[in-house]
Amino acid sequence: MDLFEHQARELFEEHGILVPQAEVADTAKEARAGAERLGGRVVVKAQVKTGGRGKAGGVKVAADPAAAEITARQILGMDIKGHTVRKVMVAQPVEIESEFYVSYVLDRAAGRFLAIASAEGGMDIEEVAASRPEAVARVEIDPAAGVSEAKAAEIAAAASLPGEAAGVLVKLWQVLIREDALLVEVNPLVRTDRGEILALDGKVT
Repeated sequence: MDLFEHQARELFEEHGILVPQAEVADTAKEARAGAERLGGRVVVKAQVKTGGRGKAGGVKVAADPAAAEITARQILGMDIKGHTVRKVMVAQPVEIESEFYVSYVLDRAAGRFLAIASAEGGMDIEEVAASRPEAVARVEIDPAAGVSEAKAAEIAAAASLPGEAAGVLVKLWQVLIREDALLVEVNPLVRTDRGEILALDGKVT
């Protein structure tokens, strides 16, 4: 079972991973009200269980609550890869310094989990892996040992992530194990201009 982004971010919050403040809306008027509560300028994001939302026009910045209402009205009802948008999430915008990709996935053939990470987040990881495979680190994880602070530091170093991302890697592993997930993915994981590490998007299976 795939979770919606807003459900994945709730799990992240429960496990101590920082995410931008956000609200979920079923209607354009609810999106406007949410934007007002969040300070005005927001990112309006389609909530569908598929990737490619940004390229399809399902992720847009709204300058104020009125724009959030108009943008939500445009996005609600959209078809994105066969998925109809029935909810949007309005989230506080973040000043991004750099973007990364991190995920844990079950490697059924090997009977292990695999950490996949890259310092080039915010884009299709498949494209990065195909054009620049050296930019994507793949680190095997023994399920019995899990991801300790030392293992997280190893993954971060292999992918050229900042050292402070290691703490998030430990917490993402906890999400995977405690929630009995097969996949946990964050794209992008970002470092803000204040030096905070935040999950801007999330996918959990």
